[in-house]
Amino acid sequence: MINFSKKKIIKQIKKDINNIVKSSLEEDLGKSININFDITSKIFKENKLIKSNIYTKENGVFCGKMWLEEVFYQIDNNINIIWKVSDGDELKKDQLICIIQGPIKCLLAGERTALNFIQTLSGVSSKVKKYIEIIKNTKTKLRDTRKTIPGLRSSLKYAVLCGGAENHRFGLFDGILIKDNHIEYIGSIKKIINMTRLYFPKSKLEIEVRNIKELKEAITSKADLIMLDNFKYEDVIKAVIINKNQSILEASGNINKKNLLKFASTGVDYISLGELTKNIKSLDLTMNIDS
Repeated sequence: MINFSKKKIIKQIKKDINNIVKSSLEEDLGKSININFDITSKIFKENKLIKSNIYTKENGVFCGKMWLEEVFYQIDNNINIIWKVSDGDELKKDQLICIIQGPIKCLLAGERTALNFIQTLSGVSSKVKKYIEIIKNTKTKLRDTRKTIPGLRSSLKYAVLCGGAENHRFGLFDGILIKDNHIEYIGSIKKIINMTRLYFPKSKLEIEVRNIKELKEAITSKADLIMLDNFKYEDVIKAVIINKNQSILEASGNINKKNLLKFASTGVDYISLGELTKNIKSLDLTMNIDS
């Protein structure tokens, strides 16, 4: 099945993170990563060594160690970070996340960028965890989509893993997913599946279907995985009965927190939700100077 592994995600993050953080710091500081571009901090005559603490102001799941470290190390690689949590840890309100020791101007220069990363990623992980709890007593597994903030694909997919769900394909390059526009162009499900098999005989093949008729054609054509696109609840039940475990079934579209359990109870293998990485509510975190 199409599933980008955590090992591959971390490998991708290591390729991405330097440039992602660099551009984010430059966006905030302007021109280049130079603490002297923080004009407010010029009021400090000395760049004294201080200690700051990052806390969570609400319950959630933490994610973002690599990003926070990258932010501060790009500013000053002598900054010391003492972690009190790890990625994937559940957080309680007012819990200490980490202690950061370094020059005051350096810490203030990186504060907002670091918080932006960990608040966003922790927000995704926290949301995923809540959704996982809803369907924990069903056989259905939850996973993400490619509906991510541009430039943060690997970061957000890692956050999904930290929340306990699975990744769908990372991008267009690592998994075959035949969608409605592919089918419209070629003319039929059977024809496009046969064509795809010729090009990729050993690859797992997923196809999107819009109704029961297309589902039956996809099953007959031996698709490995079938995405039930915007199926009504009643039609998902029919699809599971018709399929008889011949293909892996994935429901997607018009599924949200309110009806998630209802759809998971149909017996589909997967539910994929774009809102996990698209509709993000950041986790409320704060950094305080320890005076």
